[in-house]
Amino acid sequence: MTSLLMHPALSDCRRVFLRNFEVMSSIGVHDFEKRDQQRVLFNVELYVPLADSTPMDDELHEVVDYDFIRDTIVQRLSQGHTQLQETLCDDIARTLLAHPKVRAVQLSTQKPDVYPDCDSVGVEVLYFRERT
Repeated sequence: MTSLLMHPALSDCRRVFLRNFEVMSSIGVHDFEKRDQQRVLFNVELYVPLADSTPMDDELHEVVDYDFIRDTIVQRLSQGHTQLQETLCDDIARTLLAHPKVRAVQLSTQKPDVYPDCDSVGVEVLYFRERT
């Protein structure tokens, strides 16, 4: 994932990220994927305006907490089997973007154990908050 801090809509933002968060998940369209969980890697970047993420008192409530990212992923996975990575990515990205301080979300999922001849297969999405 490349940083979007050079994008005009995000040039006043801080990038908060979670890399290679590995979780066992029930995901896939094939019968063998429906029987057993498999490893899924999540990479998330949140873009938060500096005005909303520059702490004055060095307190956690002044920023977007990493736990919010992890908890959002875990909560979505707890809802049961998902067939497509696209569905999972979209659901998680929309939830992350609903945080009032988040202006944009870049999120990818990867299944590293699908094919023996490549590192992983996956999808990536990018969502921007609509300007009002």
